[in-house]
Amino acid sequence: MKMPFPGAAIALTLTLAGCGGSPETSDPTTNGEAPAGHAAEGVVTLSPDRIAAAGIQIARPTTGGVGVIDLPATIEGDPQGMQIVSAALSGRVVALVRNLGESVQRGQTLAVIESREAAQLKGEVEASRARFALARSNLAREQRLFAERVSPEQDLIAARTAATEARIAYDQARSQVSAAGSGAGSLNRIGIVAPIAGQVIARPVTLGQTVAADAELFRVASLGQLSLSLNLQPADAGRVRPGTAVTVTAPGRQGTARVRFVSPALDPQTRLVPTIATLPNRDGAWRVGEAVTAAVQIAGDASGAVRVPTTAIQTVDGRPVVFVRTGTGFLATPVTLGEAAGDGVIVRTGLSGRERIATTGSFTLKAELGKGDASHED
Repeated sequence: MKMPFPGAAIALTLTLAGCGGSPETSDPTTNGEAPAGHAAEGVVTLSPDRIAAAGIQIARPTTGGVGVIDLPATIEGDPQGMQIVSAALSGRVVALVRNLGESVQRGQTLAVIESREAAQLKGEVEASRARFALARSNLAREQRLFAERVSPEQDLIAARTAATEARIAYDQARSQVSAAGSGAGSLNRIGIVAPIAGQVIARPVTLGQTVAADAELFRVASLGQLSLSLNLQPADAGRVRPGTAVTVTAPGRQGTARVRFVSPALDPQTRLVPTIATLPNRDGAWRVGEAVTAAVQIAGDASGAVRVPTTAIQTVDGRPVVFVRTGTGFLATPVTLGEAAGDGVIVRTGLSGRERIATTGSFTLKAELGKGDASHED
């Protein structure tokens, strides 16, 4: 049977023989027992000082049902908190009341447009108001005459119908003006108002410009809550649910978002799963369009899988190994890998999760192991 690490086995035997020890020297963190299934080959003998000097970092694998994926993400405006303010009528912009970055309240005037259509709408309001006032006066007269038995009931019914129709026409005319904007004082002017409270984030119109109906004048956003857009691998998307926590990181800032939506369909271009999270922004720390890093918590499998950083994995003799800390150094332990997730990977077999492993600097240990093999081959 071929031994996977013959040179290292000889080196271990010679090292222990010179010290009067035994090849079964174990990691004191495992109560004096060598890891199950580990043979004497694949050992790198290093003192604590040399481990520190080499920058090798040691930690335990992650076990249990939760892992983390680090992904690039983009901050977007909340679709429910962003509104495009357009001109309902064509005309000329004669006033711009709010500038970029300024806060506005719902119903507050943003701009004033001078328009012939506005004059027609407001003229219809005044005319319908006058007709309604006349109809009410006629109705009051007919009610009085009917009560005095002077006028027949038919005339009263006709007056009541006319008053109702006049009121409907008046309400309709006012609604048309309200849909176009506010009064703005003058007969031929209409005020464009903010549909929501928020902040002006875009203003493509300029003073004096003639605009068409439905032209965008402002864009108002309520920035107290934003959206986080990211894309998941299909294998990871199945382990992310609405409500899952997402840690959002940018230079000098960190926040927590919650997953709101995981698409049931892949994006046809990227073949990834679009995902949206909600990010609180009451203090205004985040900006729309900003690129950030999102750490998404994903559920693991029911068996409590062991997860290690990808930096802990090295390939020796064509097999993936993890360097497990022992009393005298490290033991290259063959492992069977599962799926990768962000900067980690599942270890199916080879580790129990209680070991201490080299998470950073494992390539240095692989190089040391190679030196031992080369010296014995010479």
